[in-house]
Amino acid sequence: MAGGERRRRRKLQLSKLFTLTSAKACFKPAHSQIGRSGFSRVVYCNQPDSPEADIEVNNRKVGVHRGNGNFDLKEWKTLRVGDILKVEKNDFFPADLVLLSSSYEDAVCYVETMNLDGETNLKLKQGLEATMSLREDIDFRDFEAFIKCEDPNANLYSFVGTIELQGGKYPLSPQQLLLRGSKLRNTDYIYGVVIFTGPDTKVVQNSTAPPSKRSMIERKMDKIIYLMFLMVVSLAFLGSVFFGISTREDLQNGIMKRWYLKPDDSSIFFDPKRAPIAAIYHFLSALMLNSYFIPISLYVSIEIVKVLQSIFINQDIHMYYEEADKPAHARTSNLNEELGQVGTILSDKTGTLTCNSMEFIKCSIAGTAYGRVVTEVEMALSRRKGSPSVNQSNGSVTEFAVAAEPAVKGFNIKDERIINGNWVKETHADVIQKFFRLLAVCHTVIPEVHEDTGKITYEAESPDEAAFVVAARELGFEFFVRTQTTISVRELDPATGRQVERLYKVLNVLEFNSSRKRMSVIVRDEDGKLLLLCKGADSVMFERLSRNGRKYEEETRDHVNEYADAGLRTLILAYRELDEKEYGLFTERISEAKNSVSADREALIDEVTEKIEKDLVLLGATAVEDKLQDGVPDCIDKLAQAGIKIWVLTGDKMETAINIGFACSLLRRDMKQIIINLETPEIQELEKSGEKDVIAEVVTRLVKLGSGQTTLAIGDGANDVGMLQEADIGVGISGVEGMQAVMSSDIAIAQFRYLERLLLVHGHWCYRRISKMICYFFYKNITFGFTLFLYEAYTSFSTTPAYNDWYLSLYSVLFSSLPVICLGIFDQDVSARFCLKFPVLYQEGVQNLLFSWRRILSWMFHGFCSAIIIFFLCKTSLESQAFNHEGKTAGRDILGGTMYTCVVWVVSLQMILTISYFTVIQHLVVWGSVALWYLFLMVYGSLPIRVSTDAYMVFLEVLAPAPSYWITTLLVVLSTMMPYFIFSAIQMQFFPMSHGIIRLLKYEDQCNDPGELEMVRQTSVRPVLVGFTARIEAIKRSVLRSH
Repeated sequence: MAGGERRRRRKLQLSKLFTLTSAKACFKPAHSQIGRSGFSRVVYCNQPDSPEADIEVNNRKVGVHRGNGNFDLKEWKTLRVGDILKVEKNDFFPADLVLLSSSYEDAVCYVETMNLDGETNLKLKQGLEATMSLREDIDFRDFEAFIKCEDPNANLYSFVGTIELQGGKYPLSPQQLLLRGSKLRNTDYIYGVVIFTGPDTKVVQNSTAPPSKRSMIERKMDKIIYLMFLMVVSLAFLGSVFFGISTREDLQNGIMKRWYLKPDDSSIFFDPKRAPIAAIYHFLSALMLNSYFIPISLYVSIEIVKVLQSIFINQDIHMYYEEADKPAHARTSNLNEELGQVGTILSDKTGTLTCNSMEFIKCSIAGTAYGRVVTEVEMALSRRKGSPSVNQSNGSVTEFAVAAEPAVKGFNIKDERIINGNWVKETHADVIQKFFRLLAVCHTVIPEVHEDTGKITYEAESPDEAAFVVAARELGFEFFVRTQTTISVRELDPATGRQVERLYKVLNVLEFNSSRKRMSVIVRDEDGKLLLLCKGADSVMFERLSRNGRKYEEETRDHVNEYADAGLRTLILAYRELDEKEYGLFTERISEAKNSVSADREALIDEVTEKIEKDLVLLGATAVEDKLQDGVPDCIDKLAQAGIKIWVLTGDKMETAINIGFACSLLRRDMKQIIINLETPEIQELEKSGEKDVIAEVVTRLVKLGSGQTTLAIGDGANDVGMLQEADIGVGISGVEGMQAVMSSDIAIAQFRYLERLLLVHGHWCYRRISKMICYFFYKNITFGFTLFLYEAYTSFSTTPAYNDWYLSLYSVLFSSLPVICLGIFDQDVSARFCLKFPVLYQEGVQNLLFSWRRILSWMFHGFCSAIIIFFLCKTSLESQAFNHEGKTAGRDILGGTMYTCVVWVVSLQMILTISYFTVIQHLVVWGSVALWYLFLMVYGSLPIRVSTDAYMVFLEVLAPAPSYWITTLLVVLSTMMPYFIFSAIQMQFFPMSHGIIRLLKYEDQCNDPGELEMVRQTSVRPVLVGFTARIEAIKRSVLRSH
């Protein structure tokens, strides 16, 4: 029984997520808590006899403790749970680690998490006080610890665990967690213990296999291939039926009427007594003969074309961002033509439409608004109202211009009342002092002092934080030193007008997250006062004000609304003084909550912080601007004119989002606005867990499925990865938020404005080229293959090929392959300039006009007609008469050679009529294909008869000397091309498409005629509703209605 119980327990434990746990830990009976929800991971630190964990093929090296205080460089693939690692500066963490100590006395280190969350700013991590003394290699000689923590999971922002060390038990939090994929910065080294490796690390848990994307044209092309295969089977079946009937009736009075068809070594193929079996054999032979209908080389040709198209995209100088030295990069060639069919764009805002470079430009302190800079959104708002830009806060009229580039990055306040120390003269100077002191102290920013210049720069978790600290410094409150427990600030003393250094002891940091929407620090100043400094969103801050702390609430609310209307990001600043008794109670409760070993630990911590972050005194509000990238309004306007629907996904306040929509030309004044608020428990839970990227992914999926159109998602950060992978096309902005979006995208560009050229030029060209290429491919194969079928029918379905075997093999290799590839690479209906000037051209792709079933079937029908004309004209012109002056009649070799010549000429001239933009290369390959056919006829026909068989000297001795050969070729080619030529002329004259109209305007030099331009725009399927062009049209309609 005992043995069975142990086996059952062992089976139960190994069924859980124990792939990386120490087996030694799993089977110790004292660890009764193992296996409980959330805490099944047990790690013994510094145990060299632990079994190996998951092995990764990774040859990077890191220092690993191998006993007696010695660290050896080992490959990542040899790491095990419980190993003690020493990671050097600028190295990546090879696994998920618990930070023990660092080169700093207070066990802090700075981490760059760009590859995880897209944030370029450094994060501050800090080891426990119990382990900060482990600063040398030798200190780990006798080190042992026991860690219990959560199971492997994908949440990057939470970690729950405890560490038992020297009889003490200490709580672990995300502050001690170093994630695989992040990099150690500004710290010489750290020591850490491995808790998750391989597939159990959080970054791998978050990773998803990139979806396999295929374009709509490729998927439809598969259906066409199935259709062609069905047609081949049908033709073979039809031929076998007729052949079986003919074979059965072939025997008359014991004599075969078609005696000449029966091969000497066959007893079945043409045996009238076994007609059904002969029909079956014929069916199989006909399948092989008719296989030339199916363009086997099409897929190879398309891949060649797409790769070269991608190279053209990569080499486009107009999509090269010189400032960052970043060209466009097509990371896959599968979706080139899909770029020309985008019906809906879903765009991130911050870092995609904007620069993700925050500037502190306005603030409200003690009910007074400061800052007179006019934002881009305010300019757009003034344009909508038709009035000069007015600063509503103080009633002054401001010059209608965007502020110049700031002298100090992140700070752009233009207000003489507070700059240069003038704030000390203000009525509420004491409130202003507390306001900027809060900005200088309430943060997690890391100061860096340049060794040579002594200049201080800041590394912050967000651009907003950096802008706040810079603003405080420029206005007299310079934050310059941070330790584990203190912050040092040089403050401007209002009494003396001099800088004084003040030290604030940091007791607690209540960090910001998406559910709290605020951040607080508890500090003790030099006078011994306990201060709680808090900043957060207005939706959570105003309700936490005390009755006596609402003195400036009404004015501040008005200013915050004005800032939101101006497209600015706002935060409310407040504080309160704590008494010792209240703080002691808080310390006790927060310690209990952090030491809690349960799944609801975060909820317990939030409950404790909720009780102390109340009864605050309002100081004011900040306003920072994230400027639009260059060219964004123009780009959105052009995309709107192209008929593309545009969605912008942002987490801003609704008023801010609406006004930014106006600034970037996404919205206009008379547009009907429908506002939908969705506050379901599921959405709130996603926001609380910090998984807003999941919301974007769901929205993308809904738009894609609901619209039924090709969707393109564009973003620049790791939080956009789900959206990029879910959309039909993912475009990554290689901006300042790391490379996660780029690595998950299909195409990478450096600026949003390049999307205009990517879609309207390259997308339109690629869609048109691939569509024409595929249609032409089926046309040329049907023209060739159907002449084979007609000749077989003419010879009573005997499966006799009309052409020599080498003629059959080389048709798609030598005589028709290069022209169609060049068509897919070089063809242009109009130039890039006209693609951008007439965005309506893009609608041809959105509506799929060039690859609809109607167009595909019309090309196929054209191929059948061409084959019929070629066969019957050749047969009729050559039969029942002497072929040359010697009186020789045309046989299979002469008829086959003549028909093949006509096919080569017809498909080549059809290519000439199909090409819209000729290059020297296209002339060479088209006319070269025809010349190559004649050269092949001469060379192949000159070979010995055992090689050339029935093509021996056919051209030199039979075809070339006969005038009827050349006359027949000329007559057949002209007759075959005439229907298409007449159809094209009628279509161009009476039913022109958009590109036809534009080419005609270009030919007649009327491309700048307003009336003609309006005619082209009216060919759009739907009116333009977005962009400043739509605003102008709306104004015109409004004026007409008023008259």
